[in-house]
Amino acid sequence: MKFILLILVLQVTASGAIPLTTYKSPEENDVVFAQRYLANFYDLEMEKIPMTRMKDNSNDMENKIQEMQHFFRLQVTGKLDTPTLDVMHTPRCGVPDVHHFKRISGGAVWKKRIITYRINNYTPDMKREDVDYSIQKAFQVWSNVTPLKFKRIYAGVADIMIRFALGAHGDSSPFDGRGGVIAHAYGPGPGIGGDAHFDEAEIWTKYYKGTNLFLVAVHELGHSLGLGHSNDPKAIMFPTYRYVNPNTFRLSADDVRGIQSLYGHPVKHQPLSNPDNTESTTCDSSLSFDAVTTVGNKIYLFKDRFVWWKIPESPKSNVSLISSLWPTLPSGIQAAYEIRARNKVFVFKDDKYWLISDLRPQPKYPKSIHSLGFPDFVKKIDAAVFNPLHYKTYFFVDNQYWRYDEKKQLMDPGYPKLITTHLPETGPKIDAAFYYNRHYYFFQGSNILEYDAASLHVTRRLKSSIMLGC
Repeated sequence: MKFILLILVLQVTASGAIPLTTYKSPEENDVVFAQRYLANFYDLEMEKIPMTRMKDNSNDMENKIQEMQHFFRLQVTGKLDTPTLDVMHTPRCGVPDVHHFKRISGGAVWKKRIITYRINNYTPDMKREDVDYSIQKAFQVWSNVTPLKFKRIYAGVADIMIRFALGAHGDSSPFDGRGGVIAHAYGPGPGIGGDAHFDEAEIWTKYYKGTNLFLVAVHELGHSLGLGHSNDPKAIMFPTYRYVNPNTFRLSADDVRGIQSLYGHPVKHQPLSNPDNTESTTCDSSLSFDAVTTVGNKIYLFKDRFVWWKIPESPKSNVSLISSLWPTLPSGIQAAYEIRARNKVFVFKDDKYWLISDLRPQPKYPKSIHSLGFPDFVKKIDAAVFNPLHYKTYFFVDNQYWRYDEKKQLMDPGYPKLITTHLPETGPKIDAAFYYNRHYYFFQGSNILEYDAASLHVTRRLKSSIMLGC
């Protein structure tokens, strides 16, 4: 599968980058295009090169071709051979290729750990919620491997301003139409520093067709954080754009080394962040979970960036980062449930939900929770649980719950209902839930209510930490 990596212009000369255009005539084609390419990305001084022909003894031109061939790991001939021209015509990033994960503009990095961003406008090619999700997931890729946190704002000036634009758009680096340079960004700093621009001439998408916004955004935000280009073809910071499946995307070792050379490793500030010492770090009487569900013969428990899984009868558990198992899922999952007969697991965060099948996130997600029949005022799900006997799913929101018919794919009439009225001995709010052995297990803070699904009575009260063998 292809993987299209993107583009960016971190430093702009007074005259701006020279547009990369398609061939105009047989006389111009190879030489003039190559001159423009090398001027943009390898600092070739155009005034020293004749614009209509290239002499064999032109040392500047030959040296720059060799430099470009070396960077792209081509055979170093100094000639405009077919492999070299093919790379030159590949959609790519507008930043020069002479940097290998070095700090931009004299070592510019963000001096703070909470960085704001704002999406100024949207492309008509995608739904707004898909643009929001693609950008949020791109930021999460970098926050997963650094101590940085990213906060979205909706008004005012953010550290990183994100926009879609056509042609000249006020930064001396006009876009050149579809193909060529598809996006650019600026290294950390005041004003335009950190900003990322995406060429509206491209066809933006969340799939493999067109230009995948998530993949481009990961690359561009790498520049916004201070990275230059890598010459490792496996790296997201490689200059040219190729497609990989966003559901299985992971940063290369080169990407991780580069960003951590600027900002260090993630800060283990969470009391549950040591997978090798779960007994001492998780056996806390105040332990609570965000979401819980069965997955096959195991129970999965979500909290913040982490997920634990265990066999119900075993005290042992394993823990991992959610992003390590499912790179495209968000952290902070708020609800989850399994339909085992269909081999489906649904996870929820805010007003969106994702489908996992065979432990793999499925394409065409996330989707809006309102597509399930929730009214507009419902902004998130607190907990969800599926009853396989009735083939109904119960969704808990604040002090109420809805019942969803999985066969009809519709909400049952007469809902929502009050939790405390229709589920005696529970409520007023449920944080997480799962179904096992004809019992519901309702999580409320650090407590678990074992609830008989038939008699509607609490049969046991437990501490949440018991789920991890405490």
